[in-house]
Amino acid sequence: MSPAGFASYLLHRARRLAGDQRGVSAVEFALLLPLMITLYLGVVEISQGVSIDRKVTLTTRTIADLASQVSSINNADMTNILNATASVIAPYDTTKLKVTVTAVTIDANSKATVAWSDTLNGTKRAVGSTVTLPPALNVANTTLIWSEVSYYYKPAIGYVITGALDLSDQIYMRPRLSTTVTRVNS
Repeated sequence: MSPAGFASYLLHRARRLAGDQRGVSAVEFALLLPLMITLYLGVVEISQGVSIDRKVTLTTRTIADLASQVSSINNADMTNILNATASVIAPYDTTKLKVTVTAVTIDANSKATVAWSDTLNGTKRAVGSTVTLPPALNVANTTLIWSEVSYYYKPAIGYVITGALDLSDQIYMRPRLSTTVTRVNS
């Protein structure tokens, strides 16, 4: 084949290749697949994290609500209240959950102290220790029920990026049946 014929042959093959569209979709899909998988897994991780955070908020409110609806709580009642968290946090693992419920009394000088405290998988607050409250809640001669819940969330895939997250919430509620909720040890 002469050099001019070879150049003509190469030019003809290049024009034919430029017009061939048969493998373009497969190449585009192969380039976009890693991005699509990453986006999908990211959305799954975020939605699970938001779901657990919502469950933590619901658990916090439920514990405070249950404790504030009585005038006294004994050991069996407190065990039932703390064990109710398993139903609220379900289907998530309760061993990663820390719950603390505390009665805070505010004296005539607006000094807030811990009257009693109970916990599930956490640390009780020391009786008599001083507590700093939001100014709007620091009303003299009153009592508050303080619920604190935290959940140790370790994303399955996004752990490398975010690490473990401590999702937490707290709420204060006033007792409903009396001015204070007493803790009775039985």
